[in-house]
Amino acid sequence: MKLLLDTHLLLWAAGTPDRLPVAARALMEDPRNTLLFSAASLWEIAIKRGLGRADFQVDARVLRRGLLDNGYEELQITSEHAVFIDSLPDLHKDPFDRILVAQATVEGITLLTADVVLAQYPGPIRKF
Repeated sequence: MKLLLDTHLLLWAAGTPDRLPVAARALMEDPRNTLLFSAASLWEIAIKRGLGRADFQVDARVLRRGLLDNGYEELQITSEHAVFIDSLPDLHKDPFDRILVAQATVEGITLLTADVVLAQYPGPIRKF
């Protein structure tokens, strides 16, 4: 199964894996699953780090290299993902989260999240 991690799960997996929910960690450690990260997550991290957000202090370049070195696959943002956003219900205001939902839905990838609002979207989303 292909699993797309939302930005917070991605940060936890890379920096503080003990914060990951046990069920999420089990899925991520299953060798039958393919782990993906979105270019949108790195974009979000770079922007929020630049704004001085305390919860986004990782260097996006270093994170990207580490994810690739650890077998994660990068999911680019396509125009199909972008135009799909207008078909999503207006549940969440965060544009980064909305593009993750669009990517997961368009690509048929399961989005893993700890965000209760994000998990309300229809589609292949699993909340932990």
